[in-house]
Amino acid sequence: MNPSRKRRLAIVISVLVAAVVAVGLIVFALQRNMSYLFTPSQVQEGQATQYPTFRLGGMVKSGSIQRTSDTLKVSFIVVDDAGAMPVEYTGILPDLFRDNQSVIATGRMDSGRFIASEVLAKHDENYMPKELKDAMAKAHENRKIEDKATQDAGK
Repeated sequence: MNPSRKRRLAIVISVLVAAVVAVGLIVFALQRNMSYLFTPSQVQEGQATQYPTFRLGGMVKSGSIQRTSDTLKVSFIVVDDAGAMPVEYTGILPDLFRDNQSVIATGRMDSGRFIASEVLAKHDENYMPKELKDAMAKAHENRKIEDKATQDAGK
């Protein structure tokens, strides 16, 4: 093999090694920054146990919002069609946050509670994944049935 061929082979191998390293670093960085979205029933089924942080999507259960006086700490329950998850958040909540409002909270699990670092209130149907949209529609329907049953029982 002549020297120019060896040099070209060394350059090609170096470029391939650099490309493999670059792709590996990109994949690693993207995996660390991915944020998976789960509903309360999926979390209770154990589907989120492998993720240290994830997003929890659902509806704020009516009457579950509890604010701690003199602090920004808020506790509430996020529900979907088959599950409920208690959430704790310290900070300023979005203006659209209220009972029976769809929310997405980013955070982690701690002793059976979801500790949120960010809470977003849903403001547009177009920004919701299909799975969460279906779960929310089912939860809304279940809430309507429960509310009607409660009203009928009170008559």
